[in-house]
Amino acid sequence: MPAAFTPRIKNDLPFKVMQTQVLLFFLIGGIWLLGISIVLFRIFALFNKLTKGVEVTDLKKVLEKILSDGNKNSEDIKGLIKRADYLEEDGKLHVQKIGLVRFNPFKELGGDHSFSLAILNSEDTGIVITSLHTRDRTRVYMKDIKKGKSNFEFSADEKRALLAAQKSK
Repeated sequence: MPAAFTPRIKNDLPFKVMQTQVLLFFLIGGIWLLGISIVLFRIFALFNKLTKGVEVTDLKKVLEKILSDGNKNSEDIKGLIKRADYLEEDGKLHVQKIGLVRFNPFKELGGDHSFSLAILNSEDTGIVITSLHTRDRTRVYMKDIKKGKSNFEFSADEKRALLAAQKSK
């Protein structure tokens, strides 16, 4: 080929600067599109999560369903709190404190086969059961307690059992 047909650029610098600018423009544009794509992907993922199990894709209906579910959950939580409060009050009447004292009522005979057992609720109401064991027989006595007091007089061992029960929690 003759030399007249080969294009020669005497100064390549403006061309290279323009090439760099175009490359930089496409690079920035690509990063921008990638960022927008990530944001849109997250928005669609959130929308799909919110509309899961909903036949209608109307955003207003989806948000109304979310609000109604939230209200229903609030009512359910109020019911659970009411039930827990009831159970807590009811639990105060159940056995919560126990005190047991073993003793030997007859110092010269046997071992600690006799006992006093105090069974109380949270208001110190309940019973004291005392068992006196001898060689011939065992006798069992019960005394009722209301708010830590009784109409019957307690023996020293029954008092110890009652104090042990009142201290336990």
